[in-house]
Amino acid sequence: MLTAAGMFSLMDTAMKLLSEHYPAMQVTALRALSSLPLVCLYLLYRGAFKNVLKVRWPLHLLRGALGVAMITLFAFGLKRMSLAEAYSLFFIAPMLITALSVFILKERVDLARWCAIAIGMGGVLVVLRPDGGEFFSLAGLAVLGAASCYAVSAITGRILSRTDASESMVFWLMVMMAIGGVVLSAHEWVAIRREDWLLLLGLSVSGFLGQLAITEAFRIGKASSVAPFEYSALAWGMGLDWLLWRTLPDEYTLVGAAIIIGSGIYLVRREAVHAESEHP
Repeated sequence: MLTAAGMFSLMDTAMKLLSEHYPAMQVTALRALSSLPLVCLYLLYRGAFKNVLKVRWPLHLLRGALGVAMITLFAFGLKRMSLAEAYSLFFIAPMLITALSVFILKERVDLARWCAIAIGMGGVLVVLRPDGGEFFSLAGLAVLGAASCYAVSAITGRILSRTDASESMVFWLMVMMAIGGVVLSAHEWVAIRREDWLLLLGLSVSGFLGQLAITEAFRIGKASSVAPFEYSALAWGMGLDWLLWRTLPDEYTLVGAAIIIGSGIYLVRREAVHAESEHP
């Protein structure tokens, strides 16, 4: 999970650098197109192509639309925010997943977990600057929108995982994001600069290795033990922000991130105890 957090941070850094020269929707297309060759090679290696057409198309189309919206909003937010600020807000996603699971998956969430969700939401308000200077900035709202799309996509993925292979889910998500990103950005497409091809290679490799690492982490480790290490992305974000842009998060970001991360870790631990008590 630590490797996955590092790889995804490098991937997001590449997206942030690309968003300085290309529209957010084109960054979405480039993210998917750069990943597709490695995804296809991985499916060939696993012999999983024979199952890619045996899928529930409506839910895959929904995940594709959510993926396009998520990456586009996140790229838009990254263009105007530091990595640390964007990660602090995006960390609200696990709480949104827990809340949505009540209404969509009909799961039970006790009062303690609802309190943790509410406290996490309070942390979001802190990150968004309660002094009024940049309260509810457009970039901050974009990252929160990306986190919401991620949460709905994760719930949709839980439903799909009951019938569809994980390889098919990854393949069709990349294909639909590529098609959607290219179609929607065609009218403002900017020619790829020669110096950005190496950046696109880094985007492809880091995203692919990150996906492999996080899949392996959850395969061999308990989710309640593994998931908290995902928050190490904040340390990666702070380091990369300083290394490339000489910026550090302010006190609001750090305090809000601490509240959100604390609430998220409590939720993970609490859900593990709840699952164990229901299914020993």
